[in-house]
Amino acid sequence: MAVCNPLWPHRRQHRLTRSTTPPLGPQAIAEIETVVGHKFSNQQLLVRALTHSSAATGDSYERLEFLGDRVLGLVLADHFFHHCTDDDQGGLSLRLHAAARQSSLAEVAEALNIAAYVHTQSNMDVAQNPSVLADVMESIVAALYLDAGFEVASAFIKAHIPLNKDVLTAKEKDAKSRLQELVLQRGLALPRYDLVEKSGPEHAPIMCYQVVIDGFDPVLGTAGSRKIAEQNAAMALLEILAKADKG
Repeated sequence: MAVCNPLWPHRRQHRLTRSTTPPLGPQAIAEIETVVGHKFSNQQLLVRALTHSSAATGDSYERLEFLGDRVLGLVLADHFFHHCTDDDQGGLSLRLHAAARQSSLAEVAEALNIAAYVHTQSNMDVAQNPSVLADVMESIVAALYLDAGFEVASAFIKAHIPLNKDVLTAKEKDAKSRLQELVLQRGLALPRYDLVEKSGPEHAPIMCYQVVIDGFDPVLGTAGSRKIAEQNAAMALLEILAKADKG
C-alpha cells in the first residue's frame, strides 16, 4: 500500500464519471499495453490489474497490489542503495518513501492517463481518487512482473517513477537557517535566492536556484522543487564557507 498523503488538489472531471465503466476490450488492452510499454502474454493479468473490487466478478487488483508494492519497494531500495552512496539507512528510507508514497504514484498514474482504463462501479471517478490510482500503479507493476519478470517491471518503474525525488535529511533541513545565522554574524546582508532555470515536464520539474551573498560567487542548487533546490544551494554554500574558514 502506498504511503498516504492526505492533501490532494481537486482534479478536472474525467470521463469515468459516466454511468458505466466497462471492462477492457481488445482496443483498450492494446492502448494500455502501449502506455506501459509491454505486450502481455497473459492479458488477463493486465485486465485484473485494472479491475477495482467494486466491479470485480472474479479477481480484482487487490492481490496484485500486494505483490506490486513489494516489487516496487525492492526496485526503489536497490536503486537508492547503489546511487545514493552518501545516505545512511535513514536517508535511504526517506528517499524510498518519497518515491513510493501515494501522491507520487498517483501523479504518475495521472500522467499516463491510467484512470481511463480502470474498470469500476458506476459513477466512481477514479481520476479524482489518488488512493485507487496509486493502488492500480502497484497492481500494474505486479502484472508486469508476473508476465515478464523483474527486469521488465523494473524498467517500467524506472521509466515513469521519478527516482530523483528529493528528500531533505535532518542535516540539510536547516541549511537556509544556518546560512542566514552565519551571514548575520559576519555583518553581511541576508542571502538572496534566485531562479536560474526550470526544465523537465510539469509533473517532474527540475529547478535550479542560486544563492547569493556578499563577497562570494553565486552557488547553485538543483532539485524537483524550489524549497529543496534553495536548501541544496544553501548547503553547498555552507560547505564553501567552511572550507574558506579552514583555508
